[in-house]
Amino acid sequence: MIHSSHQAQTVGRFVLSPITRQTESGQYLASLSIRSGRGSGTHDRVYRFIPQFSTPQAAAHYALEVGLSYVQQPALPA
Repeated sequence: MIHSSHQAQTVGRFVLSPITRQTESGQYLASLSIRSGRGSGTHDRVYRFIPQFSTPQAAAHYALEVGLSYVQQPALPA
């Protein structure tokens, strides 16, 4: 099951939206959408992370923390 979080944060021109997914073992995986632009100029990158977490909140928190460090860099990682 995929959980899209309502914890989206806007940082400058970026919108960071964490996404969590429960695995068959009951752990949670974290992903992060980093969106910029508007209308037909919208660009969205989705990052998936390897660590697993015991709660969806922990997974979402991790994704947001990593995302915040990404958007503070001069160029987003590939």
